[in-house]
Amino acid sequence: MEEPPPDSSWASSRAVRAVMQANRSKNTKPEMRIRSLLHKEGLRYRVAKQPLPGLRRSADIVFPKARVAVFVDGCYWHGCPEHHRAATINAEFWNEKIAKNRARDEETSRVLNEAGWTVIRVWEHEDPRQVAAHVSAVVRGSSS
Repeated sequence: MEEPPPDSSWASSRAVRAVMQANRSKNTKPEMRIRSLLHKEGLRYRVAKQPLPGLRRSADIVFPKARVAVFVDGCYWHGCPEHHRAATINAEFWNEKIAKNRARDEETSRVLNEAGWTVIRVWEHEDPRQVAAHVSAVVRGSSS
């Protein structure tokens, strides 16, 4: 029988806890691929930076001068309509968690837009070359 997680953990098992702890909040493979392509195009950016002082939310890639914030959203964590699979264990908790993440994403985009920022949100499964081309066009001022 599997040993239960510590009392302070909300995870349903030690295995779930280990998987959760291994998830990265920055420098994910999709982010790294996009950043590499942007860098090859000569674009320079900030990583995991708060676009607005006082807004306790970080964008994955930030172009401060162009006022462009890029978010690479994970399919599970942000409820991708194409790839998200609802949890079967502790389903109520996870459904609520994903709904809160999506609401926070919408609020973040709205606040940044109101402050004059361009927000680009992409899913982790999107083609990094297409994402980088779009981001480059926006940062450089065209509307592609």
